[in-house]
Order: sequence, then C-alpha cells, then structure tokens
Amino acid sequence: MKLLEYIDRIKIIHKLIKESRTGAPENLARRLSISTSRLYVVLDELKLMGAPIEYSRQLQTYYYTQAFEVNIRADFTVLKPQELTDINVGFFYQQNYPLLFLYSEQK
Repeated sequence: MKLLEYIDRIKIIHKLIKESRTGAPENLARRLSISTSRLYVVLDELKLMGAPIEYSRQLQTYYYTQAFEVNIRADFTVLKPQELTDINVGFFYQQNYPLLFLYSEQK
C-alpha cells in the first residue's frame, strides 16, 4: 500500500473512532475500500501503538476508551552524497533505492 494512502486511511479511521461513528466492521471496511480482514490488521496495528480501541456491539461502533490522538508526520529530504555516506546508506542504496524514507522521532 502506498504510504500516503495508508496515512489517509489512518486519519479517516481515527476521525470515525473519535466520533464513535464507524459502524460495524464490515461497513467500515467497505467505506475504506479494504477487506474486513485488512481492517482488523490496521486496528491491531493501532492498538500495538497504544490506541485504546474497543468495539461496542450495542452501538455498533469502535470507540476510544480514553482520550487519544494520532499525529503522523512525514519529512522528505533530498540528501547530498556525503550525507548518504554519513548515515551509512552507501553508494549501493543510493543507486538501487533512490527513495529513502527516514523516520526521526522528536522528543
């Protein structure tokens, strides 16, 4: 799945869960144009990242059991050849993998 599509999907899921209006899993999956099994994988990934997600059979919606926010940030930077060497990416990766996604956590 493309990175930006995945980010958009996470944002939509978060918004719907936050508003407690996801509907049943089958409906949410259809709304997102993914399979129900794929939806469960995405929800499990969110839970592994600390999202307190539960499902209400009575209300037929996912909801957060406590306040939770999703912040996704992607920085794209063109690197100079020396910078590639400095971070041990090397010439091989520069030639064979021109798109590098670098993750940096700010604290």
